[in-house]
Amino acid sequence: MRKLALLIFIFLLLPLSLKAEVNPVRNTVSNGVKEYKLDNGLKVLVIEDHKSPLATFQIWYRVGSRDEPAGKSGISHLLEHMMFKGTQKYGSKAFSKMVKKNGGVDNAFTTKDYTMYYQTLVSDRIDISIELEADRMQNLILAPKEVIAERDVVMEERRMRYDDDPQNSLYEEVVAAAFKSHSYHWPVIGWMSDISSIERNGLLGHYKAYYSPDNAVIVVSGDIQADEIIKKIKASFGDIAPASGRVVVTSKESEQKGERRISLKREAELPYIITVYHTPSFPHPDSYALEVLGMILSGGKSSRLYMSIIYEKKLAISASADYSGLNKDPYLFLFAAAAAPGKDIKDVENALDAEIEKIKREPPTEREVQKAKNQIEASFVMGQDSIYFQAEITGMFEMLGSWKLKEQYLENIRKITPEDVSRAAKKYLHEDNRTVGILIPIKK
Repeated sequence: MRKLALLIFIFLLLPLSLKAEVNPVRNTVSNGVKEYKLDNGLKVLVIEDHKSPLATFQIWYRVGSRDEPAGKSGISHLLEHMMFKGTQKYGSKAFSKMVKKNGGVDNAFTTKDYTMYYQTLVSDRIDISIELEADRMQNLILAPKEVIAERDVVMEERRMRYDDDPQNSLYEEVVAAAFKSHSYHWPVIGWMSDISSIERNGLLGHYKAYYSPDNAVIVVSGDIQADEIIKKIKASFGDIAPASGRVVVTSKESEQKGERRISLKREAELPYIITVYHTPSFPHPDSYALEVLGMILSGGKSSRLYMSIIYEKKLAISASADYSGLNKDPYLFLFAAAAAPGKDIKDVENALDAEIEKIKREPPTEREVQKAKNQIEASFVMGQDSIYFQAEITGMFEMLGSWKLKEQYLENIRKITPEDVSRAAKKYLHEDNRTVGILIPIKK
């Protein structure tokens, strides 16, 4: 998914990274990012935005499904659920109840690379987030009965999202086939057999290894004063000790040497195809051309795939192309399409291949490329007033290496030429680099 197309771009100067002190010296600009680092390794990024009396508090942990041990896929996602099940000070579900009682909203999500928790509150109540997040960073109970109950909840979630959804099941199978050695092989939610085997001790070990200040980043955005907020964060988080014994993932996916094909027979109405190609991730120099390529192929109803396969040939009821570039390690460029009633999925596959070959043979027009670049840039501007997305884009880039990388993104998107797009398609969208999955509908 083109995640960046949902986020905003914030223009800023590079601030000085400093220890959190009472009156730290900074080199930054108004409405920019102010960076601090506590002695225990916790990084804090503050974005002052005084347009409305709200603030968003986000805490990002550098742990996702890529960091899980073999046989325990889904443990990061289950731990995310357990983070709402209470500490000695605050009982089960008390966290969310307190946020809601104060007029706020909270939630969390886990990805392949990181886990993020957030609250949005009236800015004069952001202290609630600081207190609660500091408490559950170090004092999670993980009661055995709660672990068993929440494990069952996650297993049911898996049944609904994947086991009972043929298209999602196919996606899961295709990604697993595309990655043989890298831990991107297993899904974020985990395999059912792995989830059922997770117990309290395993969760506790995962929690202690990864939920520590030296493995976390706090991003606060909104109607707050940076000097005041950093004092409060230091008071609540400063005495939490860093962790040891964390496992660093070093596996790399070897180059694919030939096409892989899988088929999945499930109860479904229509045939469905997914094709994925291995591609580099941001900030690789080719990532910008791949981003523009995805928008040209699938950026609305005037895009190439929609006009050709859906509107003109009427072979499919849906067709899309997505470049997944915001990952720590190289990931995938994905094509997907659902055949129209009565149409052969092989014809749909041939039509997708024809569009790929077309853009490889002949670069897109200047107008197509400029339109795609405008769409990407406009998406940043549209989200410009959201304090949540200001914080999220900052945290997301920090997880990829540094929040300062976001400066490069739009600048390099603007430089992409039609020849760059065609060259990237030739380099990565070839048969030996792809994995194809076909959903074959069967009757009840």
